[in-house]
Amino acid sequence: MKQIVKQTKKVIARVVLWLGGWESDGVPPSAPRCVLIAYPHTSNWDFIWTLAFAWAMDVEISWMGKEEMFRWPFGGFMRALGGVPVHRKSRANQVDQLAERLRSAERLTLVVPAEGTRRWVPRWKSGFYHIARAAGVPIVLGFLDYGRKVGGFGPAIRVTGDVQRDMDVIRAFYAPMRGKYHECTGTILLTEELAEPPAVA
Repeated sequence: MKQIVKQTKKVIARVVLWLGGWESDGVPPSAPRCVLIAYPHTSNWDFIWTLAFAWAMDVEISWMGKEEMFRWPFGGFMRALGGVPVHRKSRANQVDQLAERLRSAERLTLVVPAEGTRRWVPRWKSGFYHIARAAGVPIVLGFLDYGRKVGGFGPAIRVTGDVQRDMDVIRAFYAPMRGKYHECTGTILLTEELAEPPAVA
């Protein structure tokens, strides 16, 4: 039954992508557990296309949502689409929750929104970075390039703790990508990169 559902989702996804004029690129994540960035995020359509690429390429993704979204009557549907409820008490609490989910799961591809909104932002939210580092899993660079109408999965990177260097790799990959509303594409920069270096004694 699960295989039938999987194949049905793949067929639906491929039809949806074909109708939308999209082509796929890259290969599915090879790591059983990873954090997936979906970028750029400038439209509600991004979720649909990201889900379609995942289904078409046999990638079961999970995404974060506030716990209120998973209440009756839509909770079951949200979970069926891969939704993971999180308690929104504090940013640090969310990082701990999701890192623990990744550490304890046999397989989990967790989509973490780096921009956090469809509007332009001067910096990304750094949760994806800290979750991946705390869980000891790679970050996979998922993308939707509306300029070329191509989407899929890019390379997987292992964070080193050198935020500047790691983000330079991410910036280089996403540099040519264009969002649906390109003027809303957030700046690829973390607050941690702006911190003053410690004074040398």
